[in-house]
Amino acid sequence: MSSQNLSNFNKNDIGDCSHLKVGIVCSKWNSDITDNLYDGAYSTLIKLGVNKENIISYKVPGSFELVYAANKMSRKDVDAIICLGCVIRGETSHFDYICNSVSNGIMNLNIELDVPVIFGVLTDNTKQQSIDRSGGKLGNKGVEAAVTAVQMALLK
Repeated sequence: MSSQNLSNFNKNDIGDCSHLKVGIVCSKWNSDITDNLYDGAYSTLIKLGVNKENIISYKVPGSFELVYAANKMSRKDVDAIICLGCVIRGETSHFDYICNSVSNGIMNLNIELDVPVIFGVLTDNTKQQSIDRSGGKLGNKGVEAAVTAVQMALLK
C-alpha cells in the first residue's frame, strides 16, 4: 500500500478534458468509504474540465458487480470508466475471492474493450486504512482514479 498522498495533481499537466465523457461505477458496499471515493472522482473530473452532463454514474451493490456494470457502461460511448469500491479484509477468504475476481475482471475489460477501465477499488486490511485512502491522510484514491481516467482517455 502506498504510504504517500498521491492525490495532488497539476491541472495544466493533464490537457483539455472538456470533450470527454466519463463513466463512474461505484459500489454501495462500505458506502461511508465509497461515497468519499465517488465525491473525489466526480469533483476532480469537474476541476479538470469535464462537463457535468458528460459524467454518467451507476451505483451497484458491491465491488463484485463493478465489472458487469462497467461492461454495460462501455456501451454508453464513454471515453473512460472509473470503477470505485472498497473491500476490507475479514475473517474468511471471501476478501481474496472478491479482490481477485474484481481485479481480473477489470483487467479483462481493459483487454476486451476499446475504453480504459480504471481500477479504483480499495483492498485494505483495516477500516482505518480505507479511511486514510478515501480522503484521509493518504489522500483520496477517487481523485487519483479520475486523473488516471482522463489521462488514459486522452491517449485515444
